[in-house]
Amino acid sequence: MKIIIAGAGDVGFHLAKLLSYESQDTYIIDFDGVKLEYLNNHLDVITKKGDATSIKLLKEIGIESADLLIAVTDSQNTNFTISVIGKSLGAKKTIARIDNPEFLDNCEVDFKKFGLDFMISPQELAANEIKMLLNQSSFNDTVAFESGLFNVMGTPLTYKSQIIDLTVKEAKEKYSNIDYVTIAIKRQGISQTIIPRGDTTYQIGDQVYFCVPNYSLKDLYPIIGKPRINIKNVMILGGSSIGEKTARNLCRSNFKVKLIEKNKEKAEVLAEELNNTLVINGDGRDLELLEEENIREMDAFIAVTGNSETNIMSCLVAKSKGVKKTIALVENMDYIDISQTIGIQSLINKKLIAASNIFKHIREGEIIALANLHNIDAEVFEFEVQEGAKVTKHPIKELKFPREAIFGGIIRDEKAIMASGNLQIKIGDKVIVFCLPEAIKSLEKLFN
Repeated sequence: MKIIIAGAGDVGFHLAKLLSYESQDTYIIDFDGVKLEYLNNHLDVITKKGDATSIKLLKEIGIESADLLIAVTDSQNTNFTISVIGKSLGAKKTIARIDNPEFLDNCEVDFKKFGLDFMISPQELAANEIKMLLNQSSFNDTVAFESGLFNVMGTPLTYKSQIIDLTVKEAKEKYSNIDYVTIAIKRQGISQTIIPRGDTTYQIGDQVYFCVPNYSLKDLYPIIGKPRINIKNVMILGGSSIGEKTARNLCRSNFKVKLIEKNKEKAEVLAEELNNTLVINGDGRDLELLEEENIREMDAFIAVTGNSETNIMSCLVAKSKGVKKTIALVENMDYIDISQTIGIQSLINKKLIAASNIFKHIREGEIIALANLHNIDAEVFEFEVQEGAKVTKHPIKELKFPREAIFGGIIRDEKAIMASGNLQIKIGDKVIVFCLPEAIKSLEKLFN
C-alpha cells in the first residue's frame, strides 16, 4: 500500500510511526528539513522536502499510484488544496485534517465532489473524548465500542484496590461473578506494555486497562477500589474551539458549565453563542478568581487553553481545591507518559487522537474501529468478521493467536459476549482485540 503524508508535525509523525511497523510504502512531505531528518533517523519512511501542493513534486513521488493521500499540515486550506490536487492526479483516497468542525455536519456541500473523501477535526474528536471521560469519571482513559456495548477502561491502581498483589487468575476467581478482561498493564519504570497472563500480578501504581461489557461497568468500581463519581458541575478553562465544543456538548447533556476565557472580545462572543453556559471573562490562573467562581464546588475542571503548561498547572491547582476530576489538553506528547506521576488524572492530545482516527483508514482487513490508549504504544481494534476469515475455523483456544495480542470481547447480534477459549467466532461477529505493534500483521492475517 502506497501512502503519502503531507505534514511532518505531530499527527504526521505519529501516523508515520504507526506505519513503520508495517513495511508500508510511506512518503512524507514537509518544508521543515529538521523534522524530515528526524523522521529519516528514526523511522523507515521516505521523506521529501518541499510544497505538498506542488503538482511537480506530487508527480515526482508517484501520486498517480498512491492508495492514500493524508493531508495533516497545520493549515486547513492547505490540506484542502493538497487533497483536491492529489485526487485529480490519481490518488485513490484522500483524508484532510480540518479546523472547522461544521464541515463534518454540513450536508449542503458535497466535499467528495471536490476530491475530499474524508475529513477529520482534531478539535471535534478531543471534545467528544472529554465528554466520554466525564461520563466514566473514575477512570482516566475510556473507549466505547458499538455505542458502549463494550468499553475499554483505564485506571491506576491504588492501595484501595481489591486486586493488589493478586495474579490475574486469582482476581478472576475472586470476582468470578463479574465479566471483564484485563487487556493491558502499564507499569511504572517499565517502558514495555505488559500483555497480562494468568500469572501476572497486579501492583500498586499499575495503569490497568479492562475490557468490560456495558452490564458489568457498575461492578468494576469495587475491584479498582474507587467510588463512582457523579459529575454535574463543570468548569472549563479556555474558550478555544475545543472549549466551546465541549461546553456545547456538556450543556446538551444537562451538565452545569462555567467557562473562563481571558480574551474579553472572545468571551463576549462565546457568551452570545453558548446560551446555557456561564461565560466568565478573566484569567483562569488567578486563584482569587477561581475561588470567587466556587472552584471548590466543581465536580470537574477541564483546561483546554493553547498552553500545555497552563493547562497542567491549573488542573493541579483544581485538584488541590478538592475537584474530583481534572482533564488537561496538552500539545507535547511527551507529557502523556508522565500524566500519572505529576498527579493529573487525564491528559488528552488532540493530535494523537486524530492520528489514531486516521489510522483506521490505513488498516488492512475488516477493521471498523480503532483506538489508541494513552501512555501505551499499542492499539485496540474492532474487527468485523468476514466469510472465510481464519478466526472462524477453530475455537479461540485453538487459534494461533499472537502472544502480543489479547481478545477483549465479542459483539454478536448486538449483544456483548465474553471471549472464552471454547467460543467459536462466527461470520458477522465484531471482535475487540488489544494488540502491540509487532503482532499487527499476524493479527490481520487471522481476520483476512
